[in-house]
Amino acid sequence: MSGSDRIRIGHGGGGRLARAFLDSEIRTRFTSPLLASLDDAAILTLDGVRLAFTTDGFVVKPRDVPGGDLGKLAVCGTVNDLAVSGARPLYLSLSLIVEEGLAVTDLGVVLDSVARAADRAGVEIVCGDTKVVGRGEVDGVFLITAGVGVVDPGARLGRERIEPGDRLIVSGSVGDHGAAVLAARGELGEMTGITSDCAPVTAVARALLGLGPDLRFMRDPTRGGLLGAAVEMVSGLPVGLSIDEPSVPVASTVEAVCGLAGLDPLMLACEGRVAAVVSPGGASRAVEALGMLEDGGAAAVIGEVVEDHPGRVAIRTSAGTSRLVVLPEEDPLPRIC
Repeated sequence: MSGSDRIRIGHGGGGRLARAFLDSEIRTRFTSPLLASLDDAAILTLDGVRLAFTTDGFVVKPRDVPGGDLGKLAVCGTVNDLAVSGARPLYLSLSLIVEEGLAVTDLGVVLDSVARAADRAGVEIVCGDTKVVGRGEVDGVFLITAGVGVVDPGARLGRERIEPGDRLIVSGSVGDHGAAVLAARGELGEMTGITSDCAPVTAVARALLGLGPDLRFMRDPTRGGLLGAAVEMVSGLPVGLSIDEPSVPVASTVEAVCGLAGLDPLMLACEGRVAAVVSPGGASRAVEALGMLEDGGAAAVIGEVVEDHPGRVAIRTSAGTSRLVVLPEEDPLPRIC
């Protein structure tokens, strides 16, 4: 069996390899139209009520990342997928895959973090499961979640609503979580002062939903970062995206880490940001509304939907040049959530 016939770590990332895997191995076997869009959550209608349903797994290495440890990530990652789908998150499941020999106190730290994050996000952990595997078969503990929320009655979100002239907005600085994970791994030497942006985005989503029909679509830019989310937004559509690189908010600490590692901060994961497409008339109102939130001061309009290069994303640089985005085959920073 050749190497191409075996799973690689990149199959679970945010690059082209993962997307090809989804197309060839997942979408060919599971053909529900609810899955076809590969949105952050499936929208189900039961007795006239629209529900958002999502699931996720969390294997971040190391488990303790400043601002974004494993337990907090598991809650916020699930809650945020529901929130950007236009839903009010309500209930989560929590399953534990635990390595034999893990200290009970270490597991307690993770579970305490889950409890704190769930309380902050206003959701309840209502069911779960625990499995124990042999020593060396996982890195201590992995978490698997599912989440359910009620979709806002006025929410009408969909990639099909994206039109030329619409604006792309990001709710804050990008790449913070990916940079925090990289720094915590110690591969670049001792680095301090870099904190993940991991947080519930429910308030951000509610503020954007207040735009009504001027809000077209929202995305949670995790694996693959902002550019990965942007590519997913327009993939297969008759429109493209043009992003103004100098307009994208990036913290100086993130720029420093990326400079040392040779990474693009626009491709590093966020865990507390929203990328949204809004109408031209709603762009300034969106930035103003987000600016009133506790963590919304860096919200910015960073791009525009265009008729050129349909299904593709272009970057306008500070030098005035433009290039089409080509995502790497594999995520340059695996196991970030």
